[in-house]
Amino acid sequence: MGATFWASSPGTDLEQNIMKHAITGSDDELVLPHGRNWFSRAVDDPARIYYWPIVGRLYRKRVLACLKHCTGGDKILEIGFGSGVTFLTLGKKYGEIHGVDLHAPVNRLQDLFRSQGVNCLLRNGSALALPYPDEYFDTVLLISILEHLTPGDVRLASREIRRVLKRGQPVVYGVPVERPLMRLAFFLLGYNIRKHHFSTETQVSEAMREVFVDGRIETLSSPFGPIYQVGKFWTPPPS
Repeated sequence: MGATFWASSPGTDLEQNIMKHAITGSDDELVLPHGRNWFSRAVDDPARIYYWPIVGRLYRKRVLACLKHCTGGDKILEIGFGSGVTFLTLGKKYGEIHGVDLHAPVNRLQDLFRSQGVNCLLRNGSALALPYPDEYFDTVLLISILEHLTPGDVRLASREIRRVLKRGQPVVYGVPVERPLMRLAFFLLGYNIRKHHFSTETQVSEAMREVFVDGRIETLSSPFGPIYQVGKFWTPPPS
């Protein structure tokens, strides 16, 4: 999800720390892996932020805002799944969780989640050339992925997503709302978003509207203004 992050070196500690850990309070629908060995210790690994007391709640909130639109079915595809932060939650809604990610250690993550009863099938690959047949998925999910693509590539990815979705089924995506305050917040977290973000939320929604027949946009706000946008767009219904 978003920039790639994944577990540290394999071993018994990691297998023990994957035990389900429900975040309490308003975030109790999101189930995150538990334990410090779950994610990389690299300074640019955003997985650690999910466990922070304040900023972590905002990170979890944006994930939940996307997941509530994933209403269940046979197969879901998450593009850019990173360390699989959504998998424990999605496993309660879908029969199969498919994932494609450029760099994630797919075999290792697949084994770990399967050991926890999550039926996941993971691959390395690109959103621009999805390795799946036509009309295969009930839902496609992307959380903080599309802003990392150029506007032209967002259009290419949108067409690929439409191809692999069953007719009448949705793509759900989340992207940050780019504002000066948001750029400052990322800077304070150690990220220069200009090196990572190439499309705005407006460019992403425009591309989706070009490819899909219907959709809606939901904006998450803070006391400082809008911070995140969630879109849900549908393929044409069966004829």
